[in-house]
Amino acid sequence: MSEERIQRFRKLLEKNPSNPLIYYSLANEYFKLQLYEKTIETINAYLELKNDEGAAYRMLGHCYTELGMEDRAKDSYEKGIRAALQHGHPDMAEEFRDCIESIDL
Repeated sequence: MSEERIQRFRKLLEKNPSNPLIYYSLANEYFKLQLYEKTIETINAYLELKNDEGAAYRMLGHCYTELGMEDRAKDSYEKGIRAALQHGHPDMAEEFRDCIESIDL
């Protein structure tokens, strides 16, 4: 099912390449399939278009952690903390702090 959804989102992007929601949705499908490099590439394209409230940084942090790129994971979570606090999501910010701590263990 995800492969079909990926194809649909890619076609939608061809028609509307400036729609951040399509990038986010496509990244989410890549993430479900554990295609972490593609997820990172797509979520970064999304972040160029949208001021995210934090969830995109969760996805980035997880991808970088899975790829063994701990410094980039921490950087993503730190950006996520700032975004979450800016948008009034203190619980999300705390979750990201926990993620950073677990990387440091």
